[in-house]
Amino acid sequence: MRGMTDSMTIGERVAWYRRRRGLSQRVLADMVGRTEDWLNKIENNRIQLDRISVIQNLAKQLDVSIGDLLAEPTLVDNSQVGGKPTIPALRDALTSYSQLMPFSRQEPAEVQPIPQLAGRLQAVWDAYQSSRFAYVSASLPALITDLDVARRNSRSDESERALRLLASAYHAAATVLTKVGEVDLAWVAAQRGFDIAERVGEPVIWLSLARSVTHVTMSTGRHKDAAALVGQVASHVGSLPNDASAEYRSVYGTLFLTGAMAAARSDDRALTAEYLRESESAAVQLGRDANYAWTAFGPTNVKIHRVSTAMELDDVETALVVGQQVDASSLPTERQVRHSLELARAHSNRSRRDEALAILLAAEARAPEQVRHHALSRDLVVNWVRTGKSRPSSALAGLADRMNLV
Repeated sequence: MRGMTDSMTIGERVAWYRRRRGLSQRVLADMVGRTEDWLNKIENNRIQLDRISVIQNLAKQLDVSIGDLLAEPTLVDNSQVGGKPTIPALRDALTSYSQLMPFSRQEPAEVQPIPQLAGRLQAVWDAYQSSRFAYVSASLPALITDLDVARRNSRSDESERALRLLASAYHAAATVLTKVGEVDLAWVAAQRGFDIAERVGEPVIWLSLARSVTHVTMSTGRHKDAAALVGQVASHVGSLPNDASAEYRSVYGTLFLTGAMAAARSDDRALTAEYLRESESAAVQLGRDANYAWTAFGPTNVKIHRVSTAMELDDVETALVVGQQVDASSLPTERQVRHSLELARAHSNRSRRDEALAILLAAEARAPEQVRHHALSRDLVVNWVRTGKSRPSSALAGLADRMNLV
């Protein structure tokens, strides 16, 4: 049903799907353990519904995906890559039968040198951290294919390096697919990457892909499973060694940041705090903000996640206090803008729409793709347009138009 409900608020989508199922407000309210008055206010936009754990519960009872209620866009804008196919091409690369049947492959005349392939992978990760998701999606299909060819047709030492690069390429695919709402494809990419990581046996690669699987699990709405998986991975690898490399320390820390978000979305405050403490310990040992293994990990990223988890736990004041103390200017664009979206969400929650809109517009100037396609910013804009007491300002109307929400 996506597309039909894009211009609705989350509350209006709840009402739409509730009526489709033939449920009364009282029945649905009972199913989610709330009052009929609460649900009435949600559906009529008198209460802003922005906690993932609550949205997930409603989606479960309405027998729809959480993405249906969030109306997440399924495609990125490919105009920035000359109209080249983005997600469809990546889908073809991930689901091609040649991955399963080697005899069906048509090998190219030559294998691209490994350093050149590594440079292409570096460009993909740089683009992701600059919030250029269409470029990432358009570049990965050929890169995955070429890396697969290289690992099968190079001499043993280069084949091993190509295999490691291929695992990272699958990780990048899972990450961007999760970002744009293609969770099923993200799961395929994460699983393929993790299978390679198991074969390679290199700790940083293994932990990176384990985190990727955890993140995709969370994105499917299985937040408790994701939080538990972080604990299982941590038990498997053991505590952080004192002599751990900066790369391993960074990946280890981001694993627990992912776990903290999953725990917060499960409404588990104690586990959220525990995971944040473990991540903060790794950040303190690292000693600075850095970008080892493309993690953007360090003390600032931990603070950003304190803000995000506070919002998930409905602790808006903490999010505002901590959030406005964060200087994310040293981090990649994607992290800066994700923090801005959380701050906009917090201000909107306190009915400070002008401040929230200003934050969104500033973020859009830095990363238009990320802001225009993220479910959080899209829902904020829809809510402001639909519930405003007067006509939308030219700034808000323009943003809604650029999001194709008008």
